[in-house]
Amino acid sequence: DESICASSPFQPNFFDSGLMFSSPRVDVYCPQRKRARISAPFVLREQEQLPVKIVPSIDILPDECLFEIFSRVAGIRDRSACACVSKRWLTLQSSIRRSEIVSLPRNCSPVNPTKETPATNKDAGFPKETLEKESPETIEVDGDDAEEVIGSDDGYLSRSLEGKKATDIRLAAISIGTANLGGLGKLLIRGSNATRGVTDVGLTAIARGCPGIKVLSIWNVSAITDKSLCEISEGCHQLEKLDISHCPGITDKGLLAIAERCRNLSSLTLESCPLVGNSCLQAFGRSCVNLQSISIKDCPLVGDQGVAGLVALAANLAKIKLQGVNVSDVSLAVIGHYGKSVTELSFRGLQNAGERGFWALGNARGLRKLKTLTVSSCKGITDVGLEAVGVGCPLLKNLSLRRCCFLSDNGLRAFARVAQVLENLQLEECNRITQIGILTSFAHCKAKLKTLSLIKCMGIKDQNVCLNPLPFCNSLRTLTIQGCAGFGDQGLAAVGKICPRLQQVAFSGLTGITDMGFFSFIESCEGELVKVNLNGCENLTDNAVTRLVMHHGGSLQVLNLGGCRRVTDVSLKALLMNCPLLQDLDMSRCSITDRGIVSLRSSTKELPDLLILSLSGCSQVSDISLPVLGNLSGSLVGLNLQHCNAISNTAVGWLGERMWRCDILS
Repeated sequence: DESICASSPFQPNFFDSGLMFSSPRVDVYCPQRKRARISAPFVLREQEQLPVKIVPSIDILPDECLFEIFSRVAGIRDRSACACVSKRWLTLQSSIRRSEIVSLPRNCSPVNPTKETPATNKDAGFPKETLEKESPETIEVDGDDAEEVIGSDDGYLSRSLEGKKATDIRLAAISIGTANLGGLGKLLIRGSNATRGVTDVGLTAIARGCPGIKVLSIWNVSAITDKSLCEISEGCHQLEKLDISHCPGITDKGLLAIAERCRNLSSLTLESCPLVGNSCLQAFGRSCVNLQSISIKDCPLVGDQGVAGLVALAANLAKIKLQGVNVSDVSLAVIGHYGKSVTELSFRGLQNAGERGFWALGNARGLRKLKTLTVSSCKGITDVGLEAVGVGCPLLKNLSLRRCCFLSDNGLRAFARVAQVLENLQLEECNRITQIGILTSFAHCKAKLKTLSLIKCMGIKDQNVCLNPLPFCNSLRTLTIQGCAGFGDQGLAAVGKICPRLQQVAFSGLTGITDMGFFSFIESCEGELVKVNLNGCENLTDNAVTRLVMHHGGSLQVLNLGGCRRVTDVSLKALLMNCPLLQDLDMSRCSITDRGIVSLRSSTKELPDLLILSLSGCSQVSDISLPVLGNLSGSLVGLNLQHCNAISNTAVGWLGERMWRCDILS
């Protein structure tokens, strides 16, 4: 009875009890129950709703209001500070053109009061002299006497964005941040972020914030369209070089805007833009009087109408490169007639251009200033066309012919007779040209040829034909014979007699050369060999290398013996003793051992100028050699130890710490 009393709790702890009191005077016993699970949302009654306190913030303003506010922030540093607040503010700041920035009146300019003028001055802290001298376009930076000039952008800076770094946010930051550092002059965009890549928004920010940009290069950006180029044309009138590659969203519309407004354009490169056609090229010819270089590659809609119209109107055009476009003989004839200022021509993969086109290219007699001609994979270049080019281009110095399957010895001889100033000749995969054709061309050549390159020409092989008298070419200084499988000792001996003044030779991948042929070549060379490349000449031995260093070791600076597996430590010791000027030595995949490397112990005295050493693939070089290589730390800047399986990673790490100035590949 004492436990249940009127107006007394059932349990000593009121809150822990299982009772529920419904009246202040009556005690009612209620057993504990499980709390019901309520899935319905909890809704406060109207009188129970808590008041929401709204914090005043500028962020609640719409973009239109913020735009008006930011357009009245004229200071460069102030604009940069505002852009650092958030991405929204940065985007809004970058969307404002320079012309949209409202200049404050003189009596409202935010100039700091000077120390001489107190805050209680009648002019509210603004000295009279400052107000009179300050122009509406300048404001004084806080804490500094220097002035920021709004709108002056000389374009001194260069920026490059590649891969994941190429985003709209970064472009917006560049447009704002470079204004105080001299202005952006060169922008390179290589690729784009996969999820947040470059779009029209980012390039629009550049167009509105970087009016002084002169070089713009955009590669592999699929999200940009003509809208970006239209913005660039409106804001970047100083643009001089434009390079657009692999941008499928670009059409003639955007390029027409560039041509009409960017009159200072001097270089245009278009590559893999499938929607670009002829109309924009004609516009560039009409409007851009300073256009000097044009390169068009893999644009299927470009044809004779665009190329011919451009060349006929652009009088100052000096460089023309066409690859994979649908031009015919008409375009080549127009280039040959109107290209009076052209100095460099490059034609690659012009399948619709025939023999008549190249014949007209030379016989039009307009390419009087042409110095460099490159023709690759064009079936129209034949013996007749090559001779016509030689006649019509009297200043031609550099000729490169690649995969010209219809060109033969007759065309090469005819060209050699009329080419007066030819200096460099490169033939690659021209299989109808033979060794006899090369030799007879030397006999008829009136020019002073300096460089000759024969690469993968299957017709260049030893032939039992004797020329009497043997032609001479004393002017030739550089000779490259690479990948000509039939070229052997007989041809090499003839080369030494015909070209006795060689200084640089490259005999790469010539498995038919042996020591006997190399001996004849070395003994015939009257000049001093400086660079020798014998990469892949598997049949050369230590005897050939020893004979080389005995005759030309005093002048040799670069030697490549990569892949000469019969070259051993004997050659390395001979090089050490006879080549004091050697700077670059490549003995990759040679039979070099630790014993030969030990001979380099005194190389700091014998080879003081050695800069690059390659021992890649020398499986017999081990950790024992690394302390000796460490002695070369004074001069060596490059060391290649790749595929040296006997060298441990620990030893390479030790060597890297000792040779910290040297780039080590392992």
